[in-house]
Amino acid sequence: QVQLQQSGPGMVKPSQTLSLTCTVSGASITTKSYYWSWIRQPPGKGLEWIGKIDDSGSTNVSPSLRSRVSISRDTSKNQFILQLSSATPEDTAMYYCSGRLGASSSWGQGAQVTVSS
Repeated sequence: QVQLQQSGPGMVKPSQTLSLTCTVSGASITTKSYYWSWIRQPPGKGLEWIGKIDDSGSTNVSPSLRSRVSISRDTSKNQFILQLSSATPEDTAMYYCSGRLGASSSWGQGAQVTVSS
């Protein structure tokens, strides 16, 4: 069973970089055909897809966030990482990481990140 565990600070100041790590167990992030995503849900709003990284390390980021988002991975730790620069209060949200293989997906528990001075 694939499990995902998120970690990172719960509060970030405006203009700083928001950074979250997702540690995967039960599967290698380099397993063929897997891809690993970041999703967020601002308060009172729906889910917003941020971006993904696939088994080869290729990334795809939402056009609306592309200028500020970087998704990377550390294969030695079986982790993938989200970095969102120039954070604003509008980036306040519950952030989730997810792994998908075909029709099967697993989600992390979610991490509340608040952008506030």
